[in-house]
Amino acid sequence: MTVLEQPGAYRPTPPPAWRPRVDPAPLLPDPEPFRLLGTPAAADIDPGLLTRLYQELVRGRRYNTQATALTKQGRLAVYPSSTGQEACQVAAAMVLQERDWLFPSYRDTLAAVVRGLDPAQALTLLRGDWHSGYDPRSHRIAPLSTPLATQLPHAVGLAHAARLKGDDVVALAMVGDGGTSEGDFHEALNFAAVWQAPVVFLVQNNGFAISVPLAKQTAAPSLAHKAVGYGMPGRLVDGNDAAAVHQVLDEAVRRAREGGGPTLVEAITYRVDAHTNADDATRYRAEAELEAWRAHDPVALVEAELKGRDLMDDEGMEAARQAAEAMAAALREQMNDDPVLEPMELFEHVYAEKTGQLREQAAQLRAELDAESQEGER
Repeated sequence: MTVLEQPGAYRPTPPPAWRPRVDPAPLLPDPEPFRLLGTPAAADIDPGLLTRLYQELVRGRRYNTQATALTKQGRLAVYPSSTGQEACQVAAAMVLQERDWLFPSYRDTLAAVVRGLDPAQALTLLRGDWHSGYDPRSHRIAPLSTPLATQLPHAVGLAHAARLKGDDVVALAMVGDGGTSEGDFHEALNFAAVWQAPVVFLVQNNGFAISVPLAKQTAAPSLAHKAVGYGMPGRLVDGNDAAAVHQVLDEAVRRAREGGGPTLVEAITYRVDAHTNADDATRYRAEAELEAWRAHDPVALVEAELKGRDLMDDEGMEAARQAAEAMAAALREQMNDDPVLEPMELFEHVYAEKTGQLREQAAQLRAELDAESQEGER
């Protein structure tokens, strides 16, 4: 006997509040991740798109290796590499229009660079300098930050506000599989679906939340299946197939822009490098697992498609690598310059009007700096 069948139970008038508002079937993801590269459908991929994807993937791979090297040189405090996940990063930035907003996680520096942010500015937070290192409004990129999933409710709020104002804006929010275990993830999806906000959620399922495998985070058939519980469609895509990720995200962005509401996209990918340079990934995963994923490398997949269709020769691929090297050289040069920091700027851009506590902290720091200055003059 259910609760509603018990004698004297409350029986709502139609439509019953306990029944689904919509048919759940169309919201469910396909059983297998969507793929394009290596399938007959790949022949229909626009050559110009494939070329741009390849160039950005090559640049992105070099960006990751260069930033990782900078941590070993002491130029960066920490770097969460996205090696192996570049297809998600590149596609996420490329599907957005200039007026749209990107809400990245701390691992999504590459997406910000593809969006147009200076490579060195994208590393400012990870270097420990200043605030976010760039003007979010001018770049339409929310600040990179390390708290998990906090950017998701912000994306929903911005998208909802834009729609209320009549602005044709879509927000794309990126998060890792670990972030889906945070309350912010659930709150964001619920608000987005109820408000039908023009926002797309991209979950990069790279297998681990630091050392915790996905199986210890959720018992759901997939993270994309969580979408149906909130009333939005869930899509499952091969996260190493750049063309497939681009198509799925492009469809989701277009749907959001046309008033269709939010979409949850789960991209199945893999974090080839450690969680950060401070992590020892050998303690929780085997080398054989890494090798299996290296055989499904996002750069190699696009390269094979370009070669197979005679869309790019060795000279074109070498040009892409040289452009990536030039970017890496410029990044090294910028990061070799020690920044000139003003400690008191720490209290700027926190609140529109400083709180009493913030003013107190600022006064305390000012007193300490003045004391150090006087000590140095003696």
